[in-house]
Amino acid sequence: METPSFNPNLILPVGTQVVTRVEIDGATGERVRLPGVVGVVVKAPVDNTHAYRVRFPDGEEASLRREELSIRKDWQKEGLQSVGAVLADFNLYDYVIYRCVLGSKAYGLDDANSDTDRRGIFLPPAEIHWSLYGVPEQLENKETEECYWELQKFITLALKANPNILECLYTPLVETATPLAEELLAMRSIFLSRLVYQTYNGYVMSQFKKLEQDLRTKGVIREKHAMHLIRLLLSGITVLREGFVPVRIEDHRQQLLSIRYGEMLWADVNDWRLDLHQQFDAAFAATSLPERPDYEKANAFLIKARKTMVKPQIFAGEKDV
Repeated sequence: METPSFNPNLILPVGTQVVTRVEIDGATGERVRLPGVVGVVVKAPVDNTHAYRVRFPDGEEASLRREELSIRKDWQKEGLQSVGAVLADFNLYDYVIYRCVLGSKAYGLDDANSDTDRRGIFLPPAEIHWSLYGVPEQLENKETEECYWELQKFITLALKANPNILECLYTPLVETATPLAEELLAMRSIFLSRLVYQTYNGYVMSQFKKLEQDLRTKGVIREKHAMHLIRLLLSGITVLREGFVPVRIEDHRQQLLSIRYGEMLWADVNDWRLDLHQQFDAAFAATSLPERPDYEKANAFLIKARKTMVKPQIFAGEKDV
């Protein structure tokens, strides 16, 4: 959620609706306008050392400096400025229910320079989730290479066959898993469907477009991106054929590393890509996966998980239990 802030260096253009932050004296010295009056800027200064000319609905005008004005839309949101303070009372990282390792270390494609990419799920307390302030869809710390999705967001992405999310459910490197997370892992197959074909193809096509653009503009490709394009096709084929997401690379590890280190020519990489696309099409035609994931089971799990985060409350007409 965006928190409004006062920016004294912003020059408000003519036509901006504003709210006064101070009382305004009338021509006779009487205070005739209280703070909170709405007006519109009719003349703006060239810098913030001079005043604005503001016209009110009754046609009268006043000269006001920037610190005496708020943009109307920001004024309306000022009551929500405490969102940061509210969320600070809840360290949402304390509510991580699942933490795993993805990336090169999970794929078995890491080297001495590889980072440890941690991903997972957090489940916020009901009182903050239901509050006016809400919760973010994800927590991200770029310094520590961590990213955690709020449970509903995670489930929604899994139902859409997002590759990174599905890999979270199948990675062999699990660091934290509460009983609730273990229950989700036990039912992870509900997220596998024929949507994998469309979603994975979409990612592959987008990545290939970037590689082609690199070739046109720079004459070289980004080997790591080419490696992951091939890896994703290999993964998608296995999902459709065998009904699980292969995270750790075994059979094709050396070939993928040869792409990463620039040892395989792009022409050979592209030939492999085209062959894998044919295999992917064939796997799609023959797959036994359902047309769609199991939305009902996913929804039931989400509701159950939400209920676990509800504290005993005193409702109208009820006693504290």
